[in-house]
Amino acid sequence: MTAIIDYGAGNIFSVKNALDFLGADCKLTDNPQDIINADKLILPGVGAFPWAMKKLEESGLIEVIKEETLKKPLLGICLGMQLLFTKGFEFEECNGLDLIPGKVEKIDVPLIIPHMGWNELKPLAESKWDIKDKYVYFVHSYQAVCEDKYISYYCEYGKKIPAMVQKDNVIGCQFHPEKSGEVGLNILRKFIEI
Repeated sequence: MTAIIDYGAGNIFSVKNALDFLGADCKLTDNPQDIINADKLILPGVGAFPWAMKKLEESGLIEVIKEETLKKPLLGICLGMQLLFTKGFEFEECNGLDLIPGKVEKIDVPLIIPHMGWNELKPLAESKWDIKDKYVYFVHSYQAVCEDKYISYYCEYGKKIPAMVQKDNVIGCQFHPEKSGEVGLNILRKFIEI
């Protein structure tokens, strides 16, 4: 079973609908026991980094998420990906989940922010995802800043912006796979088949 973590800050229904479409055994939950019992975890997210971390803290799920990602795959989506990093700097400095070393900062480019729309994925490392040169849908004003060894794919938006990251069992998509058509569905399919 895949647990979609519901902490009050996510695009949970679009993710659930995509997994239902794929025929995945999945559940929206804020129950720690469901997270412990799940085979895989998805951490969605929409909104601001400090607000989302506060919601996670209030939910009491931070420690169980950290413990369970030592044993099973976790996919962070959009803000959910950003929360995987050590710190965020949206409005204020704020600790993240620290599952991937790095920080999250405002995108600093002479282009329209938020970065919104379809962008091409470029590989930075060998990857099982097989999404080179595919287009996916982004909506974000902040980006991950981390070592290249954690970046599987990036997109170009005035500079290289990490689009997909991974450290051990922890995977993050800055884009929305659930809104990225067949390419996104294939990513979700591969994740639930890990």
